[in-house]
Amino acid sequence: MYARYVAVGDSQTEGVGDGDDQRGHRGWADRLAEELAALNPEFRYANLAVRGKLIGEVHAEQLRLAIEMEPDFATVVAGLNDVLRTEYDGDAVLAHLERMIGELTEAGAHVATVTYPDIGEIAPIARRWQPRLVEFNAGVREIAAKHGATVVEADRHPVCADRRIWSHDRLHLNPAGHALLAGGFAHALELPGSDDSWSHPLPERRAPGILRVVAGEIRWAAVFLAPWLWRRITGRSSGDGRTAKRPRLLPMR
Repeated sequence: MYARYVAVGDSQTEGVGDGDDQRGHRGWADRLAEELAALNPEFRYANLAVRGKLIGEVHAEQLRLAIEMEPDFATVVAGLNDVLRTEYDGDAVLAHLERMIGELTEAGAHVATVTYPDIGEIAPIARRWQPRLVEFNAGVREIAAKHGATVVEADRHPVCADRRIWSHDRLHLNPAGHALLAGGFAHALELPGSDDSWSHPLPERRAPGILRVVAGEIRWAAVFLAPWLWRRITGRSSGDGRTAKRPRLLPMR
C-alpha cells in the first residue's frame, strides 16, 4: 500500500470548509491520508495545496516540490478557479493538468484526480459556466486514461451537487462534503473497507419556500459573492500571503 502521499491543488485540497483558520483545516485529502496511514505504518503525507491558486500557479509552485518528495501516490485537483474566470482558456488549463499528472506518473507516483459536479445546482448564478465544466471534465477523463490515473467521477453522482454537502459560500465542501469526497477517493482506489456509499443520495427533504430561497440568495450574494467579485476586480486572491499547511512528508498524528 502507498507509503508517500503528496497532495497538490487549491482550496478544496487544502481543506477549506472543513475547519477554520484558527483550528486548522482538515479536508478530504487529510481524511484520505488518515485512511492510508491506517494501512501502512511507514506512511508519510504532505499537502502543498494553497487556496485561491489558478492551475498554472499550482503547476509552477507545487509540482517540482511534489516530485522532489518521490511520492508513490499523488492527488492533483485544480482548475475550478480557472473555469470561473472570464479569461478562461480551456486548452491551457488542461495542458497544465496533463503536465502535472504526466510528470508525477513518470516520477513513479500513481495519480488520482476528480471531475466536478454541476455548479449550477450549487450556485445558480454559476450555471453559465457549466458548459465549460462539462468540457473540462471530459478533458480530465481523457488525460487520466492516457496516464493511467484514477478519476473520482463526482459529476456522475447527483449527491455531489447537493447543497447540504457544501459550505454557505457554495464554493467549498463542508465537513460532510469533504468526508464524502474522501470516501470517493478511497472507493476509486479500492482501499480495504471502502464501498460506493459515498455516491448514494442523501435522504429527501421538503423544498424550502420561495421567500426563504430569495432571502438566502440575497444573503449569499452580499456575504460571499460580492467579496469574491471584488477580489477578481482588484486582482487579489484568497491565497495571497499563504503557504502550504503541510509542506513536508510527515507521519500522520
